[in-house]
Amino acid sequence: MDFAGFALRNNLFVAPMAGVTDRPFRMLCKKLGAGLAVSEMVTSNSLLYGSAKTRRRANHEGEADPVSVQIAGADPLMMAEAARFNVDNGAQIIDINMGCPAKKVCNVMAGSALMQNEPLVARILEAVVRAVPDTPVTLKFRTGWNRENRNAPMIARIAEESGIRAVAIHGRTRADQYMGDAEYDTIALVKSRIGIPVIANGDITTPEKARFVLDATGADGLMIGRAAQGRPWLFREIEHYLRTGEHMAPPRVGEIHSVLREHLADLYAFYGEETGVRVARKHISWYTRGLIGSAHFRHAMNQLATVQEQLAATDAFFLARAAANDQLCYDETALAA
Repeated sequence: MDFAGFALRNNLFVAPMAGVTDRPFRMLCKKLGAGLAVSEMVTSNSLLYGSAKTRRRANHEGEADPVSVQIAGADPLMMAEAARFNVDNGAQIIDINMGCPAKKVCNVMAGSALMQNEPLVARILEAVVRAVPDTPVTLKFRTGWNRENRNAPMIARIAEESGIRAVAIHGRTRADQYMGDAEYDTIALVKSRIGIPVIANGDITTPEKARFVLDATGADGLMIGRAAQGRPWLFREIEHYLRTGEHMAPPRVGEIHSVLREHLADLYAFYGEETGVRVARKHISWYTRGLIGSAHFRHAMNQLATVQEQLAATDAFFLARAAANDQLCYDETALAA
């Protein structure tokens, strides 16, 4: 797929997720089939550029091209400065966050709160595009502020007129948060009204759903977020299904163990032992969700404080599963919970 001047492996994108899409996760998803991975958002507040968290989020060492960095804020000048800062630090695509529904973001009129102020949206987009004229700028937003104000088509038109190269739309309003089913008719409407690429996001959990969403919206690509947590191989499964119409065999326990081990090693190296262990807990929980015997394992895992303890417990759990039967052994009750 050609996207913003870059030749991508496919049209499957990793959604930016705060606290999730760090460099180790992005690199793993790209390795397992994603065409592009967008970073977790970086604040436009220049006072935070020196913080350890911001420096870590701006670290793209070893990451496959293209590097896409998401910025968030409500002030056009600060957003322009943030774009320049990230381009100077290796970003090859700048993505603007107007989709985050979190209160701490919306309360400062950033994220999806910006959709209430279309003139401000235009000023921010124009300022960022002007600030990095040689770098493509993309935009992620929602279908509207609430169900009575679905203004995604207008935001999309503003984006195209401002020089935005592509848009990604989460099929819910800000008021919906992540509740209910994603709406695809608004995404289809947006696609029919603009000429730049449209990426559909929301509730894409299986290869069949991916095919359905592409057909229902006419979108140029798909953005996948929560469904890839603990399932980074979902991208290769969807890629294979879209290309062949057939399903890949699910990963066996041994492969899941190997992928998780690689992910953990990257997390420890990226964050250091203390923070790495804390960050790893949620990923281990996601990788093991639904596997028989995992509830007790996850509870015990949260009590472990060192890399050695975490790895030993992880190895013991997966080796026991593999010894029982080297296939996925899901507890359907746990998955449905």
